[in-house]
Amino acid sequence: MKKVTVKLVLENGIELPKYMTEGAAGMDVKANISEPLILKTLERKLVPTGIKMEIPYGYEVQVRPRSGLALKHGVTLVNAPGTIDSDYRGEVGIILINLSNEEFVVNPGERIGQLVLQKVYKMEFEEVEELSTTVRAEGGFGHTGK
Repeated sequence: MKKVTVKLVLENGIELPKYMTEGAAGMDVKANISEPLILKTLERKLVPTGIKMEIPYGYEVQVRPRSGLALKHGVTLVNAPGTIDSDYRGEVGIILINLSNEEFVVNPGERIGQLVLQKVYKMEFEEVEELSTTVRAEGGFGHTGK
């Protein structure tokens, strides 16, 4: 597997994000908070990570939810996946939302998301009079069933 170097600046005491298993696609990232943070039902909050990155041009880092938080607690990301662009140099923040019917407590240092590096291709548009036809055509939004 090809490795790409992403430069990091970490606030004091912040651990380097890491892969939790050999085959993991995402590196876990933790909450950089000094005291527990309560997420009420349907509440969303920006949770700091204490991490700043220099992502190589031609790549993005996606912020994705942790499946355990989603399944066990109904906590996920509002904008999943979130995109960190290669020219952004500010602190990475994770926008958590509590979709459960109970309050959820985010503790300092708790794993709250995953970071996945992705190659990005620039789009170029070509305006045309019509598009090629397909069997699907304009069918969408559940046109094949539930």
